Amino acid sequence: MHLPSGDPRIMPLPELTGYADPLLHSQGLYIDGQWLPRRGVPVVNPSTGDTLTEIADAGIADATAAIDAAAGAAPGWRATPARHRAEILRRWFHLMTEHADALATLISLENGKTLADARGEVAYAAEFFRWYSEEASRIQGEYRRTPSGSHTILVDHEPIGIAVLITPWNFPAAMAARKIAPALAAGCTVVLKPALETPLTACAMARLGEEAGVPPGVVNVLTTQSPGELTNAMLADARVRKLSFTGSTSVGRLLLAEAGRHVISCSMELGGNAPFIIMDDADLDAALDGAMVAKMRNAGEACTAANRFYVQAGIHDAFVEGLTARMARLRVGAGYDPRTQCGPMITPAAVQKIDRLVSSAVRHGAQATTGGAPLQGPGFFYPPTVLVNVPAAAAISQEEIFGPVAPVYRFDTEDEMVTMANNTEYGLAAYLYTRDIPRAMRLGKRLETGMLGINRGLVSDPAAPFGGVKQSGLGREGGVTGILEFTEPKYYAVDF
Repeated sequence: MHLPSGDPRIMPLPELTGYADPLLHSQGLYIDGQWLPRRGVPVVNPSTGDTLTEIADAGIADATAAIDAAAGAAPGWRATPARHRAEILRRWFHLMTEHADALATLISLENGKTLADARGEVAYAAEFFRWYSEEASRIQGEYRRTPSGSHTILVDHEPIGIAVLITPWNFPAAMAARKIAPALAAGCTVVLKPALETPLTACAMARLGEEAGVPPGVVNVLTTQSPGELTNAMLADARVRKLSFTGSTSVGRLLLAEAGRHVISCSMELGGNAPFIIMDDADLDAALDGAMVAKMRNAGEACTAANRFYVQAGIHDAFVEGLTARMARLRVGAGYDPRTQCGPMITPAAVQKIDRLVSSAVRHGAQATTGGAPLQGPGFFYPPTVLVNVPAAAAISQEEIFGPVAPVYRFDTEDEMVTMANNTEYGLAAYLYTRDIPRAMRLGKRLETGMLGINRGLVSDPAAPFGGVKQSGLGREGGVTGILEFTEPKYYAVDF
């Protein structure tokens, strides 16, 4: 499939006004409540390969200034009553909802995801501000006597301190909200470093926070071409007490090592290799519906995306036929085009990686029932693809695909499936389809994963703890536990 310039699938850019306008968010860095005009790094529209605008390239001095601002604002924000912090977060939620269409357009422009996916992301991101507006005043302590009766134990949860937040390009609004909201609810000030591929959404979020009433210095935003250098400089600052990172496991390991040098608390949401398991007794149509959600949300560019489809022998052929038909019907095109069902990948390198994994699998015996080769541009496109007869030892079964490719594997027994599903260093999410719920719960105990979707293809929810096991990360985001990641328990031994 070609997507040449004259192709109707590459529609002209819509009229961009308000928060949807990339130029509004290209003024520069946001430090201590001020936008510092600076530009020079292009932000590319992956649907066309064209430059949308330019963004700032922060240096070490800017990082120091951001920490200074966060430190200056910390005492006041820490002392702000929880109810007042909650009201600001609630206003942030309402503002995101009010500007949802503009934010979705902005996300589609710089990320490439479909407008439907972008709207879903904005709604999901906004919910973190609503959820943590409610949790801000619910951080519980402890009051109890020691077993010996010698004294009373009081436990309070204090803000951990300045937090450095590093977010990825694939969910630029949601990942920022999932970190900012609990940090602010807990009483922490933050420095946000978004991915350079999608910095405009982070700037839009900062503007909304300012409009909601966030005081200067409580939220700061840095964009840079030297993320390692800037992050290391911030972690070396004794005032920084928290690092929250979402990204690849390889980068996460480096950050953990650097944070360990300075004994900084870390929350790490890292890579995934999610198995999608379909038992013979599953509802086939429901499994296909769930598979399309778990695989094609954000065109597969998600750490929770189904990476390996394990289908029991009795339902295997029918599932492959149904999945192939659904994937082949998806309309590929520019993310900001409302007709599009599968947008571009984020960069040419992303397309090359997907092509490497698919080509390697095919060389080792796999067959593509639809798709299977990159599309010509403009833009960075790979078509929805289904692979069958994929060797278990293929690289595609061990590496995150991060694209619209569904490798399907046949299995016979539960034990065989569990062994294959757990044969990975990752353990973020998994999906299981069966009509036998007791069986699902039993298998859930055996699957090495932090999250399990049973008869549904979406597990993420602001009210639930998000995170993985093994090499998929440390700590949890979201839910009741998410706010505790930004607190330190303090114990008082009291003799009344």
